[in-house]
This record gives sequence, structure tokens and C-alpha cells, in this order.
Amino acid sequence: MATATTPLAHEHDGLPEFTLRAILAGITFGVIFGAANAYLGLRVGLTVSTSIPIAVLTVALFRALSAKGGVILEANLSQTIGSASSSLAAGTIFTIPALFLWGLVPPLHQVAILAWLGGILGICAMVPLRRLLIVRSAGELPYPEGTACAEVLKATTESAPGGRFIFEGLAIGAAVKLAIGGFSLVSSELGVHVGFLPKAELTLEIAPALLAVGYILGYTQSAVMVAGSLISAMVLIPLIALVGDQLTAPLFPEATKTIHEMSTGQIWSRYVRYIGAGAVAAAGIVTVIRSLPTMYRSLAAVLGGLRGDAEAAGDGSRTDRDVPGWVVVAGPAVVVATLALVPGLFAGDMNFFQRLVAATGVAIFGVAFVVVSSRIVGLIGVSSNPTSGMTLVTLLGTALIFVALGWQDDSARAAILTVGTVVCIAASKAGDISQDLKTGQLVGATPARQQVGQLIGAAFACWAVAATVLLLGKAFGFGSAELPAPQATLMKTVIEGVLSGALPWGLVGVGGAFSLCGLLGGLPGLPFAVGLYLPLASLTPIYVGGCVRRLVDARRGGPAKDGDPGVLMASGLIAGEGLAGVAIAFLVAAKSQFAGLEAWLASVRFAERDFAHLAGTAGTAAGLVVVAAVCALLYRAGRSGAAAQRQP
Repeated sequence: MATATTPLAHEHDGLPEFTLRAILAGITFGVIFGAANAYLGLRVGLTVSTSIPIAVLTVALFRALSAKGGVILEANLSQTIGSASSSLAAGTIFTIPALFLWGLVPPLHQVAILAWLGGILGICAMVPLRRLLIVRSAGELPYPEGTACAEVLKATTESAPGGRFIFEGLAIGAAVKLAIGGFSLVSSELGVHVGFLPKAELTLEIAPALLAVGYILGYTQSAVMVAGSLISAMVLIPLIALVGDQLTAPLFPEATKTIHEMSTGQIWSRYVRYIGAGAVAAAGIVTVIRSLPTMYRSLAAVLGGLRGDAEAAGDGSRTDRDVPGWVVVAGPAVVVATLALVPGLFAGDMNFFQRLVAATGVAIFGVAFVVVSSRIVGLIGVSSNPTSGMTLVTLLGTALIFVALGWQDDSARAAILTVGTVVCIAASKAGDISQDLKTGQLVGATPARQQVGQLIGAAFACWAVAATVLLLGKAFGFGSAELPAPQATLMKTVIEGVLSGALPWGLVGVGGAFSLCGLLGGLPGLPFAVGLYLPLASLTPIYVGGCVRRLVDARRGGPAKDGDPGVLMASGLIAGEGLAGVAIAFLVAAKSQFAGLEAWLASVRFAERDFAHLAGTAGTAAGLVVVAAVCALLYRAGRSGAAAQRQP
């Protein structure tokens, strides 16, 4: 089927594409944004697409190197390689921290290899779907991030604007994080008690990255998320406190304290968290059920592609050429064989039969959810991809199989989590490469080169992401105020509950009912459920960032048509804060090895979350000034795009 992009494809024939500098730029930017996304995900349980900022940075770099001629295909390959790290980060941070919470700290090579295997499975299983989803379904599936990235590439390769906003965001995000999270100049969280509601608190975390996430998500989605969190903070916690105030004994699942003795945070941890977990699980399961017809049609397309039918074969041109079919078959086969035959890859001590069952689960759930993910991101984008819901279904299915086989020890729960890790990464990777292939279609790239680029990017990014996760875990500890790791905590709770039979199903069911009611009311299921699950302090700045985006869109008369400089600024803020967070974690982890460093960090009260040099009213005012300043910068960047859009 011919597409509207065919003339453009021929127009770019002969331009450099798979070059050494494109590969090196993609790897470098991928490591940077992969570390930043890992940090962001461990804080709030979500990651953001990095294709656009990497594309802009690549064009700016090549222009700075006095590159002559067209660089659009090179820049596209660079962003394809670089964006591989984001999907690996999403899959890794959703699961691996649960091992830390069990006291099973995995070695670096184990985490990196699992991420790499998940990446191979996701990429190879998605390749046969390209013509069906990217080419023949172009009118039905817009692939929003991929289309937006193509527009940005076209605009930046012609005039190269916008790069400065990313660099400004990098500097500002890093400076604020170092000032607040490193040197503790002011408190990282502002809060006020709501007097007429028992144990209710309105809180706001001072975090440029979260403000930036809200700007990227937009007003509607950020409002839905904060609405869910407000229900938890302003309805569920006060209701539990009010009803439980008269109880004289602990209420299950709490075993030692009465509700009257518990703080707001403890009530959230022991009761509301399970309600949120039920909401996320229900929303994820509903999403998967809705996708069953797509799964069937897409799996049929995979089989058709492997049989080599005429429609699936393509026209053989450069812009319609995939990697060889043997790669598509060999990749998943190698993944399953490696997991089954190599001892030590699964967390926990497993025999061959257990590894074989687990590897089979990876193959079944992995291929199925690759199909689902590739299709869903075509409609709602990578950032809204319900990967956590797919992972929950995988964990529940695998856990039930293990229980039926009588495997319920510590080794079993670690193995179940490992299955979820590989499947989660595969689904994330499939969504990411789908967007990249859409970008490539629109700019006339070679699909096979992009697919090889994704494999290269995953091979390097898996080590960077694994090292980042392990470093952050050692420095701060997962489940802490600094790194709550909400998704991994949820996965841990589900596995423990299914294997032990001690999950508070009543609370989980309440959360599921909330989620279903939201779906009936027309709300996006997963954003609303995630809001119920996450603390209000993390969702409030996201909502504020969404409000800034609303103001910018109102000024321009609608969403940006050819790229939003505000999104570039927001991407820089996320990367800057994430990299500063990793730097802080490195200093905290290294201080025990150097007495002088440890003494100096102690003298400046470095990375002490519960301490602030400027406290009280002055500290609150200073924190609000920081939030207002970051919002003003986002608005300024977005307004510059709005002004350009209004020009004839």
C-alpha cells in the first residue's frame, strides 16, 4: 500500500544514515536520558518519551560540528538508538527494586542481561507487525510521539531551533535538584493539614521534573491523575481515620498499631496503598481485555509475515526493508533458550524444570503483550502505555501457575518477578520501537537500520540502566521517601499476596471498584488508578505543570502543530534533575569509602531529606518561589512556540 510519505522517502535517498557519529551520539544521549528516566520512574512510577529531545540534541550537535548537507536520517537513527534506554528503564524500575525490598540484591550483570533479553524479545517480536501497524493502519493509528518526532526532525534540520531550551532545562533541573535534594537548602516537600478532615494533608513536592512531566502530559491527564490522588488524600484517609478512631485493636493488614495511633503516611501505606494497587490492577486487566481482538488480529499478521505471504512481504524498497526473517525467529528463540538453560539468570535458586516453565511464561506473555503494546501506543502514545497493567497480569498468571505446581518459597517469588521483568521490558521496548519506526516512515528512513540501531542501543543502555538502578538502591534504598519505587512495591505486594494467600482482598477489591467506576464515567482508567496509588505530594506538581500547559495551549489557540519548545524545556528539566539525582546517589554511595568526603558531606548536611537549612515560613516561601520560577520558564518556552504558531 502506498503512503503519503513515499515522495519524501525518495527525496532522502542517498543521504547518510547508519553512520558512526549517529551511533555514538545515540548511545551517549541514550545513557544520559536512560539514567534520568530510571530516576524519574523510581520516584513517581512513570517514565517519559525521550525521542524528541534526543533528536533535537543530535541536530544541534551535528550543526555545532559544522556538519554539511542533510542530517535528518542520521538524527533519526540517533534518536532511535537513544530512545532504547527509556523503554529499558521503564521495564527495569517497575520490577527489579522489589528484589531489594526482599533483601535479594542482584548483581549488575544479572540485571543488565535480563534487560538485554527483554529488549531483544520486544524488538524481534515487533518487526513482523511493522507493515500491518505502521504502514497499512496509518489512517487508524497516528502514533503520536512518532509523528511529533518526525515533525520536529523536519523543522530542526531546516532551521535547528529549540536546542537551547533543552540545555536551559538541563541546567535548571540539575541546579534545583542539587540545591534541594543535595544541599538541603529548603525542604523538598511543602504541606498543610486540612483541619476539618481527620489526618488529611495537602502536599506538594518541589521537583522540576514532576512539573515538567505535567507539562508533557497536558492538563487533562494530569488533572485525572491528581483527582485520583485527592480521593486518596481527602476522602479515603480521612474516612479510615474517622471510622478507625474508635477501634481499640489493630485492623488487618496492620498488626501492631491501632488506626488512632497511625500517622497519615502510615494509613496510606497500610490501607490506601492496597486500594490503589487494586485500582491499577483492574485498569490494567480491563485494558488487556479490550485489546484481545487486536491481539488476535496482530498475532495472525505475525504468522502471515513469517509464512511470507505476498501482502506481508512488502515491495522490497529501501524504505520497506526489515531485518532478515531469521533474525525475527532467532531472537525470541535465543531469549527463551538462554533463560531456560543458563543457571543464575532468574533471581532465586531454580532447577531446570522450573526455569523451563518460567522461560515458557516469558515467551507466551512476552509475545502477546508485545502485540498489545505495539498496537496501543499507536493510539495513546508511549507515555500512556499500560505496561504496568500488562506486567501485573503476567505476574498474576505466573504466580497462579507456580502455586498450582507447589512452588511457593522465596525462590519462586523471585523467579516470578524475573518473568515479569523480561515481559515488562519487552512490552516497553515494542512500544518504543513502534514509535521510532513511525518516525522513520515519515522521514524516509530504512526500517532495517532502525531495527539494528535499536538492538545496538539496548545492548549499551541495559548496562547504564542496571548500574543506575543498583546505585540508587544502594544510596537511598527503595521504598524510601526519596525513591518510593511505587510500581515495584506494587509488584512485590501482588506476588506476596498470591503466594501466601494473605493479600487484603477486600481493600484490593475496593480499589478495583473505584477503577471500574472511573472507567464507566469515561475517565482514562490507568491515569486515574495511578493517581489513587501514588502520594498526593508527587501528583500535585504534575497537575501544576499541566495547568501551565493549559495556559500555553490557550494562548496559541490549541495544541502545538509543529513541535512545542515547552516540551523541549520540560525534557531538559527531567534529564537535568535525573542526572543530578544520580550524581547525589553516587556521592552518598561513595562516602563510606572516603573519610574526608564523608566528613564534608556530613558537615553540609548533604542529602538529608528531613532537614532544611531554611525552614519555617521563610523555607515555605522560598520553595513556592522555586516552583513559580520553574513554571514561568516552562510558560516562557511554550509561549515562544505559541507566538511562532500565530505568525502567518
